[in-house]
Amino acid sequence: MIVIDTETTGLEPAIHALISVGAIDFENPDNQFYEECGAWKGAHIDKKALEINGFLEKDIVGEGKQPIESLVLKFSAWASGIKEQTFAGENPSMDRDFMRASFQRAGANWFFAYRTFDLHSICYAHMIRAGLVPPTERNHTGLNLDAILEYVGLPKRAGVHNAMEDAKLEAEAFSRLLYGKNLLAEYGENPMPDKIKN
Repeated sequence: MIVIDTETTGLEPAIHALISVGAIDFENPDNQFYEECGAWKGAHIDKKALEINGFLEKDIVGEGKQPIESLVLKFSAWASGIKEQTFAGENPSMDRDFMRASFQRAGANWFFAYRTFDLHSICYAHMIRAGLVPPTERNHTGLNLDAILEYVGLPKRAGVHNAMEDAKLEAEAFSRLLYGKNLLAEYGENPMPDKIKN
């Protein structure tokens, strides 16, 4: 699977733009992808989204920014050699929808699976199986990425979101939840709780 995380200018692929992509080949975690691009002309830019991902408007608008077409071609070439081309992540349906909209905008062939592997659901099921009650917030699940990271023994994110760093953390969390083992050497010093090892 391809563990992917994106940063965007908002939540709606039809009107907001993809501005960065981080991805990891889960079966070969040294095989990683990271690129940034400018927002397409006319894309809506939500200031709250930029506060979350740390991009400034000058970083994503104007001449000299990599166009989405170029990012899509690079990602397509990178992903074409991966055996399992199903997206995985904390909110992979959003990442899939932004990537698909970007491929369509670029006129590129979309060859990825519609189904996704959802880290949230896997962690939720793991907690239930362990006899724990998943957290809720405003009558919805409160199991966000930071809560999942804490559950599997990884550090919470500090500051703004970053597509590459989040993809790495998500891949590590998948490995711990699915196999009870470390995936990336950089997280080797973060011990797994006993509930994850068993």
